[in-house]
Amino acid sequence: MLYSPLFWIACAVLLFWAVGAYNRLVRLRSAAIQAFGGLDAHLVRMQAMLAECDAAHAGAEGVVEQARMALQGAATQFGANLAVARARPLQPAGAAALSTGRDVLDAAWAQLLRVREDEDGPAAVITWRQRWEEHQAQSRVAVEQFNDAVAQYNAAITQFPARLLAWLFGFTPAKAL
Repeated sequence: MLYSPLFWIACAVLLFWAVGAYNRLVRLRSAAIQAFGGLDAHLVRMQAMLAECDAAHAGAEGVVEQARMALQGAATQFGANLAVARARPLQPAGAAALSTGRDVLDAAWAQLLRVREDEDGPAAVITWRQRWEEHQAQSRVAVEQFNDAVAQYNAAITQFPARLLAWLFGFTPAKAL
């Protein structure tokens, strides 16, 4: 049996399949991580805009100051959540932290704009609102690309027999945003 050419041919086919399947899993995982890099770039630009907004409202008083401080705290927490997600973009905990941070940041931003609009009128926030919408639109596209890459990766690691390689090499399912 060990000297049979069919045995060695079957072993060679199995080896080449395993190498190809492993490379596919690595390629899909890398594509998901790369897609997160694109999203990360948009989120960093959004943080820069938030810092500009914070500086622009630094002399505010009263309710606007409270809303600004809440936004500043949310932005700081979001930055920490982004750092966690950046370290391990395909881990469920990082994705959950980033999603939660984005929700808190969105709420704080809406509150600041609402308070500022009540104090100074709609003209005072129109530029900030437009910039925020541009950042949100770009982020949505980047999130969709990341989620598509994660879906392809997750589908690949659940297919049999690649599931065996995924288990053997520690490929775990990723969480979409």
